[in-house]
Amino acid sequence: MESDGVRLPGPHEAGRTFSDRPVLVFWEMTRACPLSCIHCRASAISDPLPGELTTDEGHRLIDEVVRFGKPYPTVIFTGGDPLKREDLFDILRYASARGVGSAASPAVSDALTTDALGRLKASGTASISISLDGAGALTHDAIRRKAGTFEKTLWSIQKAVEIGLHVQVNTVVMEKNVRELPAIFHLIKGLGAKTWEVFFLVKVGRGSGVEDLRPEEYEDACNFLYDASKYGITIRTVEAPFIRRVAAERARGGAKWGGEGYLRMSSELVSFEGSPTASTSSIRPRGTLDGDGIIFVSYDGVIHPGGLLPTKLGEVRTDGLVNVYREHELLKRIRDRDFRGSCGTCGYRSICGGSRARANAYSGDPLETDPACLLAARLMKPAS
Repeated sequence: MESDGVRLPGPHEAGRTFSDRPVLVFWEMTRACPLSCIHCRASAISDPLPGELTTDEGHRLIDEVVRFGKPYPTVIFTGGDPLKREDLFDILRYASARGVGSAASPAVSDALTTDALGRLKASGTASISISLDGAGALTHDAIRRKAGTFEKTLWSIQKAVEIGLHVQVNTVVMEKNVRELPAIFHLIKGLGAKTWEVFFLVKVGRGSGVEDLRPEEYEDACNFLYDASKYGITIRTVEAPFIRRVAAERARGGAKWGGEGYLRMSSELVSFEGSPTASTSSIRPRGTLDGDGIIFVSYDGVIHPGGLLPTKLGEVRTDGLVNVYREHELLKRIRDRDFRGSCGTCGYRSICGGSRARANAYSGDPLETDPACLLAARLMKPAS
């Protein structure tokens, strides 16, 4: 299959699915959070909601993860703010004792102290993720809707690096901050973080009212991230699997579809960092999708394909995580790339597959086409 002079891989040319076990199990321990970020998928609130999984149920969830078999999926303890759960460290220790790797995603608040960071590490967590959504306080604090959060975030990243935690910095890309990506990257490098995970906005929860990017702007951002991935930091994206198509085309010397926004960001990157430090990109040629390598458990035990795809698949209290992940028909169709529209016919669907969460947010159907992908937009455009 050909497109714009670039050979597209066949539907199963680029590797396997994760049909037997996920790579990551996300557990939203609570909806309680001291922040009220403008894009929060959970519309988190200050106090816990009724129905949270208990400590014993949390232990049983870890036992269920073990049932997947080795290599065990990694459990990501998220929220809300997992530090709002008094039993967080107990459950982390239980996961460690069972041989299950874990990471935590705490909110940047007064609870994220030096002691809390040390207890996370002592409880068996090797990694944490901390969100940084702007290159300065003006943007970051406006997105997080709490003054002083930017400075606290920089302190938290530095302190976590100092005590030996692997730090992943998360950034949500939206119209409000996309132009700051080069400066955010430069800031992250200076802080000593080794991984940058860039979340591409999906309009769910409070994010429903946030201004999204156009496909051309997403393409610009992906081309910039491809460039940045050669400067010594591992870059991953969330809900932007089409970056793997961009990376494949760029690696083959294909045309860069990015426009003026990409050229500006790329020139800013060079002005900050100089020449690339690696000849190859850190962006992996294949990865996960919601329901294909990823599964999400909400605060009340409801199982979803991913945190931004709220389709109910079952409940851990009654259905069992392993059975739902392996047997649910929707997840099988996602793993088989049985999609509708352009995503269903695209030759890149095996390495990409489009964001199932964004497809659902725009159409109500998680198997529809991802409207953020520039290639999908071109394929959908009527011939003149």
